[in-house]
Amino acid sequence: MELFVGIDIGTFETKGVVVDAEGVVRARARRRHGISTPRQGHVEQDADLVWWSDFAAVSSELMSSDAARDGTIAAVGCSAIGPCVLPVDAGLRPLRPGILYGIDTRAFREIGELEENLGREEVFRRSGNALTSQSAGPKVAWVRNNEPEIAAAARWYVTAHGYLVARLTGRVTMDHGTAGYFHPFYDLDSQSWDVTGCENAVRREQLPELGWATDIAGTVTDEAARLTGLPVGVPVVFGAVDAPAEAVSATVVNPGDLMLMYGSSTYMIKVTEAPLRGKVLWSAPYVFPGTFVLAAGTSTAGTLTRWVADVLGLDLSVSDDELFGGLLALAEQSPPGAHGLLLLPHFSGERTPVHDPTSRGALVGLSLEHGRADIARAVLEGVAHSVAHALSAYDDVGETPERILAVGGGTKNRIFTQSVTDITGSPQTIALTDGAALGDAAIAAFAVGRLPDRDSIKDWGRLGERIDVDTSGAAVLRSDHADYLELYRSLSALNARRMERRHDR
Repeated sequence: MELFVGIDIGTFETKGVVVDAEGVVRARARRRHGISTPRQGHVEQDADLVWWSDFAAVSSELMSSDAARDGTIAAVGCSAIGPCVLPVDAGLRPLRPGILYGIDTRAFREIGELEENLGREEVFRRSGNALTSQSAGPKVAWVRNNEPEIAAAARWYVTAHGYLVARLTGRVTMDHGTAGYFHPFYDLDSQSWDVTGCENAVRREQLPELGWATDIAGTVTDEAARLTGLPVGVPVVFGAVDAPAEAVSATVVNPGDLMLMYGSSTYMIKVTEAPLRGKVLWSAPYVFPGTFVLAAGTSTAGTLTRWVADVLGLDLSVSDDELFGGLLALAEQSPPGAHGLLLLPHFSGERTPVHDPTSRGALVGLSLEHGRADIARAVLEGVAHSVAHALSAYDDVGETPERILAVGGGTKNRIFTQSVTDITGSPQTIALTDGAALGDAAIAAFAVGRLPDRDSIKDWGRLGERIDVDTSGAAVLRSDHADYLELYRSLSALNARRMERRHDR
């Protein structure tokens, strides 16, 4: 039996699957982990203690399964959170913890510095994007400015799944889709590195070899086999960031499709046939050669629900399903609109469409009559307002999606999905998938020819419930959404001043 392994490192959990040639999952494994927030705006993970340790443990468990023992591993794919920034030395040893994706907002001063050095128009011409907290380039510059000894010792700057591929094969790589977020170091038109004007931040030779997510990076080495249980010599693909891998698992492979991923944050990927530049949405290559995306993302979703569960005294020791099920049951005791409470969920700043790392959360409308259920409802609806705000960026540039496929753990929370549809008026279809790990396996199968084309990937997917507008609550939520937008505008200058004062202290 021909088998494909997919392993994904998420913000809070690592998941792995073994999949047969028909797309049937034959074995599963997972591990929990956390994040580190050493300072305001800094979000990190240890590359060895989290990324590699989880990969090795999950892989070893999968390889001990009955399915793996009875079949032949044909290829391996991995994905991880991103774009992250990890400086490593010539021996692939991490020089500091990995700096995470857009939820890490430390480099807002470096954004200004790079824009001043290059000019905003040149940044936009080269990368097809404005610089935001999602951009990896400013975070590389932050290392140079704040940790010069690490910058001097760095042989490469890699991202999370690139580090895993390097540990598995010895080859330092990055897929074009991830490189597309290393602006302003990546030229979108030529699909190559260009560090002209950025030489003080990074040297060209510090950036990995480029390829497509479906390219073969190498094969599992003897050392990697010993640590992971994977067979020596099995092909390993370049791989992708978790969101594109999850999109593949949800059958988002054709232009017009949009994946809406409800995870620790939310992320949106719309497939296009050509790069489309925009000041708000992110433009980048996709997984397959000749495909591109318009992407968007918010800063908080699942991270915020875990926070409010803790604040409201729910039992954090139970499983995620029990924890979030309890939070949902509590929130359902309050009606749509949460008896007048409105939350701005910018606890880690906000990404699309405002790209404001200085914004912070706010809960308005509180009175002595409000209780725990109202607060729980307001938090869940606040996340939905942020998702709707991000989706509006597609409408603004004439790229309204033809089909929205929803994925991720947050799809189990009906208040999330129903509120987004009620605010936007756009139906969603729930994709029944094992997530990015399944997408990794599909990418690996595509790479070795077992899935001959993009449409054949749809044979591995399953679709579930369609979420349509619920007229009983839509009017309240749409009215609240106008107030949500006004709340952000009203607080933006105040939050920026307060963040600047905190940084100066």
